[in-house]
Amino acid sequence: MHRYSPFSIPSQHLSHLYQINFIHFSRVLSWKPRDETKLSQTELVDRICRLLILGRFNAIKELSFDFSDDIVDSVLKTLRLKPQACLAFFELASKQQKFRPNVKSYCELVHILSRGRMFDETKFYLNELVGLCKNTKFYEHIVWDELLKIYGEFAFSPTVFDMILRIYADKGLIKNALYVFDNMGKYGCKPSLRSCNSLLSNLVKRGENYTCYLVYQQMIRIGIFPDVFTCTIMVNAYCKDCMVDEAAKFVKEMEDIGVEPNIVTYHTLIDGYASSGEVEAAEEVLNLMSQRGISKNVITYTLLIKGYCNQYKMEEAERLLEVMKEKTDLVADEHAFGALLNSYCQLGKMEDAVRIQNEMLSLGLKLNSFICNSIMNGYCKNGQLHKAKEVLVSMRNFNLKSDSYSYNTLINGFCKEGNMIEAFKLSERMMQEGIELTIVTFNTLLKGSVQLGALDDALQLWHLMLKKGVNPNEVTYSTLLDGLFKIGDFERALKIWKEYLARGSIKSKINYNTMINGLCKMEKMVEARDIFDRMKDLCLSPDGVTYRTLIDGYIKLGDINEALKVKELMEKEELFPSIEMYNSLINGFFKARKLREVSHILCQMHKRGITANVVTYGALIDGWCKEGMLDKAFNAFFEMTEKGLVPNTIICSSIISALYRVGNFDEANIILQKMVESDFFDKFLSSDMTRLGNHKIAETLERIPKIFLLPNNVVYNIAIAGICKSGKVDDARNVFSALLMRGFLPDNYTYCTLIYGYSSMGNVNEAFNLKDEMMQRGLVPNIAIYNALISGLCKSGKLNRAVRLFHKLYRKGFSPNVITFNTLIGGYCKVDNLFDALKLKDRMVKEGITPSVITYSTLIRALQKKGDVEGSMKLLDELIKVHEGPHIVTKSGMTKACKQTDLTQVFNHKVMPVVDLYNKMCEAVC
Repeated sequence: MHRYSPFSIPSQHLSHLYQINFIHFSRVLSWKPRDETKLSQTELVDRICRLLILGRFNAIKELSFDFSDDIVDSVLKTLRLKPQACLAFFELASKQQKFRPNVKSYCELVHILSRGRMFDETKFYLNELVGLCKNTKFYEHIVWDELLKIYGEFAFSPTVFDMILRIYADKGLIKNALYVFDNMGKYGCKPSLRSCNSLLSNLVKRGENYTCYLVYQQMIRIGIFPDVFTCTIMVNAYCKDCMVDEAAKFVKEMEDIGVEPNIVTYHTLIDGYASSGEVEAAEEVLNLMSQRGISKNVITYTLLIKGYCNQYKMEEAERLLEVMKEKTDLVADEHAFGALLNSYCQLGKMEDAVRIQNEMLSLGLKLNSFICNSIMNGYCKNGQLHKAKEVLVSMRNFNLKSDSYSYNTLINGFCKEGNMIEAFKLSERMMQEGIELTIVTFNTLLKGSVQLGALDDALQLWHLMLKKGVNPNEVTYSTLLDGLFKIGDFERALKIWKEYLARGSIKSKINYNTMINGLCKMEKMVEARDIFDRMKDLCLSPDGVTYRTLIDGYIKLGDINEALKVKELMEKEELFPSIEMYNSLINGFFKARKLREVSHILCQMHKRGITANVVTYGALIDGWCKEGMLDKAFNAFFEMTEKGLVPNTIICSSIISALYRVGNFDEANIILQKMVESDFFDKFLSSDMTRLGNHKIAETLERIPKIFLLPNNVVYNIAIAGICKSGKVDDARNVFSALLMRGFLPDNYTYCTLIYGYSSMGNVNEAFNLKDEMMQRGLVPNIAIYNALISGLCKSGKLNRAVRLFHKLYRKGFSPNVITFNTLIGGYCKVDNLFDALKLKDRMVKEGITPSVITYSTLIRALQKKGDVEGSMKLLDELIKVHEGPHIVTKSGMTKACKQTDLTQVFNHKVMPVVDLYNKMCEAVC
């Protein structure tokens, strides 16, 4: 057995037990020591008991025997009516090196002491027993079961049960306390009101308010009459549950049965109303206090000040502070000033906060840690980190010790600014001052590192946390997982996730949602669905965020059918889609080209009373624009503006792009001019109003405040693209140069647009000059840029140079895509080099790139041009096989090929049995 160090009872309590009054010292009383090992256990117990009754405790020490559970049990049972003797022997047994009394012996002793009305000693040994059994298996019931067994054997008072109930409650061992509370009544025992109040109070402290209500109801059922302390505890429980009106009703009920609430009760009620923002109701409680003759004190006014501050009604709060200062019997303290100052700091009104601080100091009041921390927080919110740091340093001048909150506030400020070096320096200083890094500190540093993309630093922090014994919480895991997914590190994210599950943390929806969101963004929908299913297996109900994340993931992959299945599953759980989810579904239907479903989903929104917002109309306008249905896009635009919704830059950009795409340059230019509102665009963005079929959008934009249509890089890129599409590439270059003078920051899209424009015109040299220019600006050309350059070289007849650039891509670390191959195949076909064109198609397949319909149609046209019908048929078979059906062929230029050669029989043989659409194609060919 492990030894332990029991607390000793003060000697003055037991000194009278150890006084030995000998009658005489005749030789008759002396005997020669015997070998107790030859005594039977009954004889040994008898001798020990006689010595204990005589008070000869030192003589017991001289006896030669080993303590055992049986001996202690026998002595305690024999002397159960002699509490002093039992206590002395138990203490002696407890001091043995190789022995410790068991649970049964403790339970016997506390029953004996309780019967002897030695209540302080009873509490002491009950506390010790609870401490010893805390890590024991079946700890929750072992003490109760043993106490009950001894109670039945000794037939003593049940007072011990009430005492153990209170000890469990005071120690916060609520599960044990509730077990005792539930079982006492079965054996005719009733807990005392004091023990019940202790249990209720600790339940409220732990936030277990519902259990608190049940315990109170059971108290009333078994006839325990509440007092003012019970009343205050229950009022506090209702207020913490935001059921302040119920708390007020409870106070009235208490008054009706004769329990008079005291000032603490009323303060609890005032605090409940103030915290929930019902300051007027709190003032009514103030009036009730006056009616009951209860005087208001500093705490009363401070609570009301806090209430006004919570609503940021600073004028009313300051008025109350003035009332306090005018009253001779009240003196506003640091708490009242601190509440006011803290609210000003939260609002970022640091001048007012400093004014309150100075006023407080002028009255002789001193600063405290709460006030200094509030000021630091205020400066950090305003980005004035140097001033916040000065407050931290000045705390020493006021003999105030900075705490973890002080440092965490400042660390959070530096993390938000991205100054992780200073944040880490502060954390080191914390440790130097002996302040432990808390979970809040680590989470703050983790979040700052993740936001800067410093995942290696974040993982080092993670390992430091574990090394220091700081257990990660839900925020820790969520932050780290989110960061790993953002950089696409699936393997490490999965490792962290498995560790999270291994720790038994399975009840956080936040982390499950974070994991599902990360997997969806990485397009790993199988894994995301597995985690979603695991949530349901663990009885962890997915919420609206979970379903929406999963639906967004499927829509991103273009799997609208699976997204709709998740929506149906969600509705079965009586969770109905939000406006965000409907917006996502609208995007999904457009992406899947299920245009009829768009109307159905809008009707469903209307039936459920969900009003379309700007994002909804943005999705509709963008979708109709991409489908080329500009009339519907315009109708959606006008409907939106008629409802008072203001179109944003993204919506207008979608319309302009669509107009440029269909060649309506005038309409696009006039809308763009209304957006950018820059004179230098006018000469480049010419627009003939007489040719505009519809210029209502431009008129609408004229009425919209320009703050909602501030041009950005997207708009400027669209303008440059529009000018290029109208054939004015040089003008687009001039606009680009003018924008650079105005601070415009070009990106890859900007240069790609200009390079493609010059390449299309055959001015390859200027295209390459732009490529060099963008590299000088620190922009790395992407595959789209190189595709534009290869296209320009092919169009200008410089095929050999295009091929050399193609091969250079591999050395530059780029992987050619299907557009790269198609461009070069088109170049070979243009010069009738079908051998290299087909060879390049085979290379595509070897590199894992599936030839597209354009690839096949280009090659088939080239083969039919040379009269190679057999080769065309072979490629047609391959196309149908690769793309799993002939319907995709209709999108290619093969219709033209069929018109030029007699491939009608081929189409009838290969395609007509499969899709009706080919019947129409063949009719057109014939």
